[in-house]
Amino acid sequence: MISARIDSRAIWALAIPAMLTNVATALIGIGDMWIVGRLGDAATQGAVDVGARLFALVFTVMNFLKTGTTGMVAQAGTREGERAQAELLARGLLVGVTIAALLLLAKPILLPLLLSALGAEGEVLRAARIYADIRYWSAPGVMANLALIGFLVGRRQVRTAMAIEIAYNLLNVGLGLWFVLGLGMGISGVAWSSFIAEYAKLALVGTLILASPAGRHLLGAARERAQFGLAALRPFLIVNRDLFLRTVVLMVSLAALTRLSAERGAVTLAANGIIYQLFVFSALLLDGFENAAQVLNGERKGAGDRAGFVAYVKAITQRGFVAALLLAGAFALFADPILASFAATPAVRDAAQEMAPWLVLIPFAGVAGFVFDGVYVGASWTRHLLFTMLGGAAAYALALWLTWPLGNHGLWASFTLFLVARAVWQAALMGRLTRAEFDRP
Repeated sequence: MISARIDSRAIWALAIPAMLTNVATALIGIGDMWIVGRLGDAATQGAVDVGARLFALVFTVMNFLKTGTTGMVAQAGTREGERAQAELLARGLLVGVTIAALLLLAKPILLPLLLSALGAEGEVLRAARIYADIRYWSAPGVMANLALIGFLVGRRQVRTAMAIEIAYNLLNVGLGLWFVLGLGMGISGVAWSSFIAEYAKLALVGTLILASPAGRHLLGAARERAQFGLAALRPFLIVNRDLFLRTVVLMVSLAALTRLSAERGAVTLAANGIIYQLFVFSALLLDGFENAAQVLNGERKGAGDRAGFVAYVKAITQRGFVAALLLAGAFALFADPILASFAATPAVRDAAQEMAPWLVLIPFAGVAGFVFDGVYVGASWTRHLLFTMLGGAAAYALALWLTWPLGNHGLWASFTLFLVARAVWQAALMGRLTRAEFDRP
């Protein structure tokens, strides 16, 4: 099947709901920072940032369950059909539950190590420990939800996924406001709101899938032991191993941002935490194009359609840069009042506003890499995705060393270079990978 025809409506139909979903997801970190900011304590606001980064390491590093499931489900839809998609979900849930069990067993050792690695000390450490000890127990819900949402996106059920994620995040923020500002629970209220919302999300998405025709296939796949043997699991595990290692590299790079911020004191840590949450907001918004690439390029690979595959890479990238331009313009106009509204103290506000120009540059630096992530995942080029992340991290480490005398500006300059370097590596490899994939006999 050879076709270069682009379905522009399909790109937006996948990207826009994913954007809205991701914006809702960003409300977790942004909402938590704003809520705690009302308490007027820089150490507590810094602790929420440390806690958020910790769970980026513990939970987001497992995001391969979502991305890997999305890409493989999209490919299976054009090659084998609904039953094969349900089998992939069953394997994803098995892997997710196993990971959650291991995380809970490792909690007494892993949690203190991660808090120490992030540089938390004194009052920041005390508050971060309270937050982390509660939220850690949401691990089983997080792992299962990653596989379930990945399944929905891979089947183009992005509106359903969007509605679920928006409801989840509204519940999270609503509970956080009630617990912290209404009941006076402090930082523990932020953690409990995330815990309760995660399991409410699991109950909702699980019920919706089981009640659908896909649920019948899922239950049938779960009863077949052969679906969980090593031979059946190997392709899924190989893809997800590479995605896991790639995400570990990314999370270590992000953790370095927190660690180096903490070394500059509570004010810089809190200010960089606000900038970081707005970066996450922009990244999640632009990741809508990554989701579109995962599905559309995954489908084109499954159909053996080289011309369509290449055309979608170009079309999605172009639309991504248009969105980056709009986002950068919004930050240029409104960064200062937004940053001021989040800051716990005038000192934090001033430190954050000094970094505002980086918010304008970061969308342009990151958008190509986000789209290419989706292309690589959709095509199951996960080993090469890992290599490009390692290349970007090497450039980041070198830049951190060279720009250290520049202070906090050097830190954000290095992070921006990290985003650019990763995309350059991805672009350099893509032509060769496409030829190898579609020209094979």
